[in-house]
Amino acid sequence: MKVLVTGGSGFLGQEICRRLSARGVVTSSLGRRPSTTLERMGVRQHLGDLADTAAVSRAVAGCDAVVHNAALAGVSGPPRPYWATNVVGTRHVIEQCRAHGVRTLVHTSTASVVFRPGGLEGVTEDLPFALHHLAAYPATKARAEALVLAAHGPELATVSLRPHIIWGPGDPHFVPALAHAVRAGRLLMPGDGDNLVDTTHVRTAAHAHLLALDRLRQSPAVGGRAYFIGQGDPRPLREITRRFLRAAGIGARWCAVPPRLATAAATVSDTFLRVAGSPRTHALSRFLVAELLHPHYFDLTAARRDLGFEPPIGFEAGLAELTPLALPTPDHSKDTPCRKPTKPSAPS
Repeated sequence: MKVLVTGGSGFLGQEICRRLSARGVVTSSLGRRPSTTLERMGVRQHLGDLADTAAVSRAVAGCDAVVHNAALAGVSGPPRPYWATNVVGTRHVIEQCRAHGVRTLVHTSTASVVFRPGGLEGVTEDLPFALHHLAAYPATKARAEALVLAAHGPELATVSLRPHIIWGPGDPHFVPALAHAVRAGRLLMPGDGDNLVDTTHVRTAAHAHLLALDRLRQSPAVGGRAYFIGQGDPRPLREITRRFLRAAGIGARWCAVPPRLATAAATVSDTFLRVAGSPRTHALSRFLVAELLHPHYFDLTAARRDLGFEPPIGFEAGLAELTPLALPTPDHSKDTPCRKPTKPSAPS
């Protein structure tokens, strides 16, 4: 079996490639930069951009299945780059799968496609996409997922997975962002952090992708659907951030920013970035503040029933795998009490 993983050099992509290679699957990757990690795995690397039809065609040719994991992720930024990668790129992947006779396509979506202010508590996949997305990332990922599911049929079986907040050893995004947001032993965050949030260990997310590949090949009837993926262990955001920071070797006190102030600051930031034409994808935004303020966890029944999904590692065991980050040690002797700030310092 030959499988292409788009975005194979990324955090989740590498884990998917690692698991495929361990099975003896002939694995290749499409990405914009070469990866020494993939080279050591023996993964063939195609260099190119999803917006380049010819590059996608070369990578897809000869494959039996594609895991479309590549995407532009972020909480802010103008729509055009997101559209080019997440929508146009996905359209190219689908077209080339059809052109080269690929029978199986697994798409990495995100639970954020259904996120709306007020939060999500134990929702199922029956919940429709949000009518209004607060950022270009979830908006374009929703459009990409719709394309993938609409493409499902006898000649190309497709499925879309929705992991949420992926973390684990080597995480280059979530935990480092939290660590860098700590100032003088304080973590300024909107709200009190009591909102329940589920997360996804990188091994859990990769495991789900391989399950989806297997089930689509065995029974295409499970295709044409989206599935929430997570640990199935929602916890208060305040606890999650504290535990992650502690595992990274950082102590910090949660300092609550009033929700209205945080939302107002995010609105000002969104407006300024839009007027300035800023390309920043990880700036303070209404989307970020809304996700930090509200609950978001999901019913995993469909994935368990149709894919045979169960997280291969629990939250506590995953925490034990994390190691301290190579960051300056905070000087807690200079800690000051939490005071009402002018704007929140959130993961970015």
